[in-house]
Amino acid sequence: MNFIEEGIKQGAGLIFSMDSEVFSIVELSLFVCVIATLIAVFIGVPLGALIAVKKFPLKKILITLINTGMGLPPVVVGLVVCLFLFRNGPLGALGWLYTVKGMILAQVIIALPIITGLTLAALQGMETNLYRQILSLGANQIQALYLMVKEARLSIAAAVIAGFGSVISEVGAVMMVGGNIKGQTRVLTTDIVLQTQIGNFALAIALGFILLVLSFFVNLALTFIQQHRA
Repeated sequence: MNFIEEGIKQGAGLIFSMDSEVFSIVELSLFVCVIATLIAVFIGVPLGALIAVKKFPLKKILITLINTGMGLPPVVVGLVVCLFLFRNGPLGALGWLYTVKGMILAQVIIALPIITGLTLAALQGMETNLYRQILSLGANQIQALYLMVKEARLSIAAAVIAGFGSVISEVGAVMMVGGNIKGQTRVLTTDIVLQTQIGNFALAIALGFILLVLSFFVNLALTFIQQHRA
């Protein structure tokens, strides 16, 4: 148990001492997760709202695919993204493999179904005829969707929290796509795996402690925004 206590102490020390290497890893972790979450929100919220209110062929199949994507294994996402980004892959010309851009792409794919699916569920749980009632009052389709999203904002805020939580704790996809390169693509989760593999348990626990603290404060901020709106 001593190495656990030592790891927590070391983690607190790294936080308060503002260790440059750890700070750069934390900064990159936040950057990748926040950017990926924002992209997923800008795509997923309108998409989920549109699917919720519109009637079209194969709608149930599309919803099933989105719900399946909510539980998509991150390593599968990493594998698919790697295959697309390899030099001979369809997106190989972008040169995104083992880069931050590639990591963000993988994280967006992980978070997007979660945010889309929860937004979709939130709007489908509202009054069935509300969308048509708004249109009948003279609003256009964009205004009606905006009002629907605004009405379901608390549930959508929960979707954003869930989406961020899925990417801040993810390791498989970012390790496969980013390569865990020191000073370039190494983030907290991949560094924890590395330190554990080489037997440096104290530092692994320290980094885990930092990840938990970071996740707590980001989610605290998002929850504060959600509850403040409530």
